[in-house]
Amino acid sequence: MKAAFLTGPRKMEVREAPSPRIQREDQVLLAVAEVGVCGSDVHTYKQGQIGGQVAQYPWIVGHECAGVVRRIGAEVRGLRVGQRVAVDPLIACGTCDQCRAGRRHTCRNQQFLASPGQAPGALAEYLVMPAQCCLPIPDSMSFTLAALTEPFAIGLYATRLGRLSRGAVAAVLGCGPIGLSVLMAVKAADPSARVFATDRLDYRLEYACRYGADWTGNPDRLDVVERVRQAAPEGAECVFECAGQQETVDQGIRLCRPGGMLLMVGIPEADRLSLDVHLARRAEIVIQNVRRQNQCVAPAIEMAATGRVDLMPLATHYFDLDHCQDAFETVADYRDGVVKAIVRVTGR
Repeated sequence: MKAAFLTGPRKMEVREAPSPRIQREDQVLLAVAEVGVCGSDVHTYKQGQIGGQVAQYPWIVGHECAGVVRRIGAEVRGLRVGQRVAVDPLIACGTCDQCRAGRRHTCRNQQFLASPGQAPGALAEYLVMPAQCCLPIPDSMSFTLAALTEPFAIGLYATRLGRLSRGAVAAVLGCGPIGLSVLMAVKAADPSARVFATDRLDYRLEYACRYGADWTGNPDRLDVVERVRQAAPEGAECVFECAGQQETVDQGIRLCRPGGMLLMVGIPEADRLSLDVHLARRAEIVIQNVRRQNQCVAPAIEMAATGRVDLMPLATHYFDLDHCQDAFETVADYRDGVVKAIVRVTGR
């Protein structure tokens, strides 16, 4: 099969590789159709690591994917050959204390697609996954939309953690695919919520307006904290930090109301970020980290399939597998108004 391998920082080669085989009877073999380029993949692409996890080259990235079932193990139920599926990229053990507590996303033995040292990624013609990670999609759902449900599921999970009250004030700092997903999830849950959104790229603020942001601002041109505080003097009930930057962490602390919550959704490139502990302490601000999409892929599929959210505009650029490095360069450098780049591996 063909697969795209990282061979060094910002170096990618499409090579022939052995096709994976089903090793357990609860697994399925998928023909990968499409893969979205995620910001976490770009961390690994640019730096050879993410969050202290270092890639051993050659390494396959990509985890936002959808495809077609080609073979099934003898114990697989609920899936058939030829079925179209979206993939939950988290492979959890199902037996550790975290899994038993309903926290599969913090499984102590997890294997996540494309995470260095864990499971190889999806930028390949074929992929073997546990059947429980393969969620059937309607015939009406395109593979692009199916792949987009994975990042949306992260926004959905973050929103559920926030537990916003009716008509609450929220802020989304960073309007890339994850920030926009948070915005969509907040507005889907409560159209009356007031959402303030920021980003350094004006075209992404235009997307935020399209998805219902009540106010948008570019921090390179104005004091976003001051402007939001003028419009919402009591502050935000929840601030979703979706950029992974020191600047947005600082803004988030200042935007939270007393007793508010700062949700850390973005993955920083730096190993450490700091905060003004006295501002956070005096306002008793809750700092909530958000990891992945804890069991939210299925509801994300349902919301996309029924039109409760419109994810398709996020997919702005398409590439074939042979040109996947162009896809990564486009996303890494924010070229050409990119929001989400999609790599078409084996076609529609």
